[in-house]
Amino acid sequence: MIIIKGIPFKKINGITLFPFIIVRPRKPTKTLINHEQIHIRQQLELLVIPFYIWYVAEWAYHYVQCKKWWVAYRRISFEKEAYANESDFEYLQKRKFWAFLKYK
Repeated sequence: MIIIKGIPFKKINGITLFPFIIVRPRKPTKTLINHEQIHIRQQLELLVIPFYIWYVAEWAYHYVQCKKWWVAYRRISFEKEAYANESDFEYLQKRKFWAFLKYK
C-alpha cells in the first residue's frame, strides 16, 4: 500500500487504485485509511482487474435502477462493506474471505 496525497476531485476524499491509496486531506483520518485498506483487500481477493470490472458493472446496474450517481455508488457491495466497517480498526484481522458478498 502506497499513500499519495492530493486527489483532484472535490467530492472524493480517497480512492484506491491498487497498490495506491490516493487521498485528498493532507492528514487523512484513520477511518479514511481503514476504508481504503478494505478496498485493497477486496482488490487482492479478486486479483485486481476482476475487482474493477465487478465494481463498474455493479455501479452501472444500480445506476440504471436509480439514475443517481452517488446513490448507485453507495449501493455497491464493496462500498457497503467498506463504509460499514471503516471505524472498526480490527476488521481486516477478522474479515472473512469475500466478505463483501454478504453486503449484496
